[in-house]
Amino acid sequence: MKRLLWIDISKGLAILFVAYFHFFSTYFQHGVLPPPDWSSIAAGVLTMLRLAWFKISGLGFHAVGVFIILSGWTLMQSTMRRTEKGEIAWGAWYWARFTRLYPMYWVAHVVYLVSPFVARLEPVDDRIILSLLGLRFIDIEMNFMYLNAAWWYFSMLIQFYAIFPLLFWTARRVGPWWFLFIGCAAGFFARYVLLVLWPQNGLWVLGGFAICRLPEFTLGMSLAMWYTQSPVRLEWFLLRGAGFVAGLILYPAALQLYHGLYDYIFVDFATGACCMLEIVGIAGFISLFNSPAKLFGLVGLYSYGLYLTHQPYVIWLGLRIREVPIWGFLLICIPTLAVLSAWGMLLEKGTNALVSKLTSLKKSARA
Repeated sequence: MKRLLWIDISKGLAILFVAYFHFFSTYFQHGVLPPPDWSSIAAGVLTMLRLAWFKISGLGFHAVGVFIILSGWTLMQSTMRRTEKGEIAWGAWYWARFTRLYPMYWVAHVVYLVSPFVARLEPVDDRIILSLLGLRFIDIEMNFMYLNAAWWYFSMLIQFYAIFPLLFWTARRVGPWWFLFIGCAAGFFARYVLLVLWPQNGLWVLGGFAICRLPEFTLGMSLAMWYTQSPVRLEWFLLRGAGFVAGLILYPAALQLYHGLYDYIFVDFATGACCMLEIVGIAGFISLFNSPAKLFGLVGLYSYGLYLTHQPYVIWLGLRIREVPIWGFLLICIPTLAVLSAWGMLLEKGTNALVSKLTSLKKSARA
């Protein structure tokens, strides 16, 4: 089962959208759009472009749901690939996941502590121990968004990895449709409990309790299974426009779920799925062009490094350019995201190479 370039492109688009959203939300936190001007066709077009830019920019956090879906897909795909070679040694599987996730996560902490041009909004104190362990859901109000708010995703991800063997076994046993139903039922019930029956801090629903985001993760796993059954049909739907149009049609309805407590139970799944259809649809278009496909695919391949490092930089810069007009922000944004992508890629490649070398030396010593 080969690696899918369009999934890497989708991951690249998703992480760039997330980084852009953090940049935009810092820059425009107290900004106000110019009043609408319909005095001429040109002024009306400019007004509509401003409104569209503002609305689309504000949806950037939905790309987190896309990452959850694609994480479920790629993890399911890679694990199914292992089953083709025989039984899975889950101990080795966990070790591979540990060496993939934690070293770069620790490097991101070091980079944050020593790097210039980063926003340091909180003091470095003993909370950093739980952060390094990834256990940011312990004393969630104090730790979940500590130092680098984007790192909350890591603590959710390791929870999914912890229960993945159970999820994998269930998916293989009941099939993708029933598995998706079970995952959605469990996730929606958890959200119902934490939002309605026993209201808790919203950070638990965001991802502090990973089961609340299980619907998105199981959707990704189910998509991976459907892809193995009918890759041509699924790629046609996702990459050739049908899925993109479906996402556009459904997105307004998904956004309405923000307006009620019971509706909010389903909003992350709905917005994440719609955003995924849009991003994957754009990835399908980009994949038709060789050079852009390689570029965005490379960003997606090393999206983990960009995710772990970008937010303190864009907050630092965003706070300093708030007086810049919108067109100036957009001109600054493109090279900023390019530099941060290259920086994250360099860190991740270097970390992976070092881990690989140390692992090889350890195997040689045992031999």
